[in-house]
Amino acid sequence: MSQVHISQHPLVLHKLTVLRDATTDHRAFRELVRELALLLCYEATQDLQLSPKTVMTPMGEAEGHKAEDKIGLVPVLRAGLGLVEGVMELLPSVQVWHIGLYRDEKTLRPVQYYNRLPTEPTVNVCLVLDPMLATGGSAVATIDILKKWGVTKIKYLGLIAAPEGVERLTTAHPDVPIHVAAVDERLNEIGFIVPGLGDAGDRQFGT
Repeated sequence: MSQVHISQHPLVLHKLTVLRDATTDHRAFRELVRELALLLCYEATQDLQLSPKTVMTPMGEAEGHKAEDKIGLVPVLRAGLGLVEGVMELLPSVQVWHIGLYRDEKTLRPVQYYNRLPTEPTVNVCLVLDPMLATGGSAVATIDILKKWGVTKIKYLGLIAAPEGVERLTTAHPDVPIHVAAVDERLNEIGFIVPGLGDAGDRQFGT
């Protein structure tokens, strides 16, 4: 699918393999999530709007560019928090807005418990940060909220997706690009990605 972008960068492939390893402790896991977020953000922001800008170097005038888009990060609590630091290394002036969703383990449907978006949009581009695109329910719900808020340019940035989640998100929001490090085999009977990496929140926070 043209809207699904799976990174083939050697560093992404290497770091994702270490991230998957069950022996990787939560401190190393958090650092790898940060590094992968930075690399994936680099790939996801190649179409940002630019305007011309002239600066003075020690040797004279240079023609350059200035990024014009006002970008908002929307980490889906709690697992999405681990991606924020890496993205902010590349985009230090972004706004960060939190949306809290948890997955009902019986129905596998998202339940919203936190949303502090202001009345009017303050950004024109949103990056939805969530490590695992499993059933796709949380991603679709988050993007529904952002579109109702008034943002029209939205991208999903995660680590691993399941085909079921990709299908659900692309069907619900065909205008939203998906940037991930891998698309895995399937979901299991309890809604976890296989082979995946387990519970991204638990592995980040040692719980």
